[in-house]
Amino acid sequence: MNKAYFKRVFFEEQALDYPVGKAMYDKLKVQGYDIGLLKSHNRVTGIPGKSARESFFQGKNTLVVGVRKTLDFAPCKPSAHFQLPLVTGCQGICEYCYLNTQLGKKPYTRVYVNIDEILAQAANYIQQRQPETTVFEAAATSDPVPVEPFSGALAQAINFFAHQEYAYLKFVTKFPSIDSLLDLDHRGRTRIRYSLNTDRIIHDYEHRTAVLDERIQALSRLLEHGYPGGVIIAPVILEGNWQEEYGHMMDKLAEALSAYRDIHFEVISHRFARKAKSNILDVFPQTTLPMNEDKSRSYKFGQFGYGKLVYNKALLQEIKSFFTDAIGRHFPEAKIDYII
Repeated sequence: MNKAYFKRVFFEEQALDYPVGKAMYDKLKVQGYDIGLLKSHNRVTGIPGKSARESFFQGKNTLVVGVRKTLDFAPCKPSAHFQLPLVTGCQGICEYCYLNTQLGKKPYTRVYVNIDEILAQAANYIQQRQPETTVFEAAATSDPVPVEPFSGALAQAINFFAHQEYAYLKFVTKFPSIDSLLDLDHRGRTRIRYSLNTDRIIHDYEHRTAVLDERIQALSRLLEHGYPGGVIIAPVILEGNWQEEYGHMMDKLAEALSAYRDIHFEVISHRFARKAKSNILDVFPQTTLPMNEDKSRSYKFGQFGYGKLVYNKALLQEIKSFFTDAIGRHFPEAKIDYII
């Protein structure tokens, strides 16, 4: 975890009653962080910020350690059956991120210390659905990799799922710091995916994240250690020479990963809600994200009860044809989970 990205840390008092919480407290203290204490991780009042933009960036620079009270897992279509809530939030600053509308005006990163309780609840869901296989997504509302050196939550979850006959774990990241996961006895029951995009999209919109080459290299190392792998290409943005740029990205990927067969692909086109558009413009007033509400877009209701503007059917078909061909050509044995 890059210390520069977290300027302040808060601990929910109850978190210190858990061994993980106490260990995190000690590590952060040794590293020189000033740590504040909270009664509840849902009521954080010590984050400055007068404007929407200032509040957003101050939130992004804040880490909160707490106890997850709600153990009902949310659904996670289309990638999994349930979310696995180990972390909420992300230190990356992607202008298009849908979490910008879900995590409030000061989107701090929350790490939960009651990992045993969360995994015990996962075991309940697994048992209820047997003999069907249950899939859990550990990055539905977060990128858990940057805080893994402090929490160890992913390693604990990977070890847990290694022994689950009727379940699999999945998570996705944009960060390369996966050294602590490489030598775990995962038994092939955790699929680690990397979110990839073109060099231009990463540079223009995915701030404080790893560059494309670093992400591909990290995925290659995971595959070398026997993990099932995956690639999420998202969001696909149809601007400029998009086919040439995504083609170049696919060439890079094929050059690095052509020796591996067990790779899944998920392709997600750019979409936005009107509320998200408003929030994005408040925080990034000079953004060049394509958010015009013209004939290139169609309005579609989502699974959470609100609508989004997606590319129209003709453009979605163009995306589907392009990536079906590119993936099939470079990775003929790979599985395409969905293109949406």
